[in-house]
Amino acid sequence: MSTEGPGSPTAPGSPDRLYILTGGEPRAERKTELDLVTLIVSRSEADPGLQPEHAAIVRMCAYPLSVAEISAYLELPVSTLTLLLTELVADRHVEARPPVPAAALPDVQLLEAVMNGLQKL
Repeated sequence: MSTEGPGSPTAPGSPDRLYILTGGEPRAERKTELDLVTLIVSRSEADPGLQPEHAAIVRMCAYPLSVAEISAYLELPVSTLTLLLTELVADRHVEARPPVPAAALPDVQLLEAVMNGLQKL
């Protein structure tokens, strides 16, 4: 009999699995403001002592990824992932960066003018 079926405690999204991953309760002293567009970047290599989900986050964030992207790749709810990321930020394994502000992005009208000019060539 397999223990990896849809009703098993270790199935993705299972409340039991999520409870185990987060240690059961949030750590109030380790609050970090993370939202879906916060960028996460690794600050170090994955230590052998990290739990598998923590190690996976550290490995995949060699390049900046948003919280939403990491949640999708790991198939974890954002609420659970936020707790894992908060632990990693507190332990200095990853760094949380704000998203690129809209003012730093190129002007849409300028890009359209360039595109129109290139099309006329």
